[in-house]
Amino acid sequence: MATSKPLVIDLFSGCGGLGLGAELAGFHSLAAVDIDKDLQSAYSLNFPLTQTINTDLALLNPNTWKSILDGKRIDGIIGGPPCQGFSRIGLRKADDPRNALLGQYFRQIRELKPRFFLMENVEGILDEKNKPVLDAALNLIPGNYHVIGPLKINALDCGAATSRKRVVIIGIDPTSMDRISEQEIIASLVKSPVTVRAAISDIPSPHEHELKSSKFFGWTRYKTSSFDMSDYALKMRAMPPKGLGSKLSLDRLIHGEISGIINTKHTQSVIERFSETRPGETDSISRYPRLSWGGHCPTLRAGTGSDKGSFQAMRPIHPSEPRVITVREAARLQGFPDWFLFHPTIWHSFRMIGNSVSPLMSHHLMDIVAKKLECRAAA
Repeated sequence: MATSKPLVIDLFSGCGGLGLGAELAGFHSLAAVDIDKDLQSAYSLNFPLTQTINTDLALLNPNTWKSILDGKRIDGIIGGPPCQGFSRIGLRKADDPRNALLGQYFRQIRELKPRFFLMENVEGILDEKNKPVLDAALNLIPGNYHVIGPLKINALDCGAATSRKRVVIIGIDPTSMDRISEQEIIASLVKSPVTVRAAISDIPSPHEHELKSSKFFGWTRYKTSSFDMSDYALKMRAMPPKGLGSKLSLDRLIHGEISGIINTKHTQSVIERFSETRPGETDSISRYPRLSWGGHCPTLRAGTGSDKGSFQAMRPIHPSEPRVITVREAARLQGFPDWFLFHPTIWHSFRMIGNSVSPLMSHHLMDIVAKKLECRAAA
């Protein structure tokens, strides 16, 4: 596809949180690379004009990239190398093989020489224990790049309804685009986070009689109500820009249907415990927090894939119903629009959302980068 948009490559793409923010900021994701086929399946659905490459990044060599790029010049590389090895949740091992993927990310920058790069990761990457790994990776950055960060940024400050703190490192080639300062990024952040009510109060509740076969992604109709929706909800309900979204999702959305409304079955004792847990408090056994309408959501976590034991991550309890939130409610809190399809199953859908960067954070940061490219182009 011929395009005048600046081009990016999305490494360790997952379902596409970073890629979506880039697209909404005016970029085009030319190619997305990830080794996890289940997580990347959503990228293929939602980014039909992007070449998705399901492989180990270490296997991509100059000849492979030459074939992928087909003579095109890449403007940027974005990506979030797997962060489990740095996470403060669970075990952290200095020799976790996933830590080596940080170096793989920067090796691709050396090879492809983009005008900029943007990398994100968990806060734990800055811990003293992980400093040697981070320093070794940063030493791979070519000397011509002006590096901003590491910066700690919370998705709440980028317009999301969930607290998700990430470490961001941006590199700029000052010979081909204008520089960005840390102060510029910090000053641009929003200071009034979106509430849970604004994010999800218009979403229909799951009911057993509405539950479809899992292959249908949990479709149901939007609930009708006379109350005014928040600006956030209206934005999430909007149709995507041209070139984004699957035909399946767009056709359903036009007819007033939304995906991800799949009910999680709870035992009666769990329902009773959830009912007794007050908003803002935590269930004593599951340790699941109950959301409050006027607050925001804690960090949504991914759980693990089958290769790491298939452990389920914490899922918050709905503010006024004795159940955990649905896939769509989690997506809204994270900042994914309603046209974005995840996986037919609850399990992989929550893994996708929990592993992703908030698209609102990505959009915010990539919009700053886009303006610097525009300034240089206009000069």
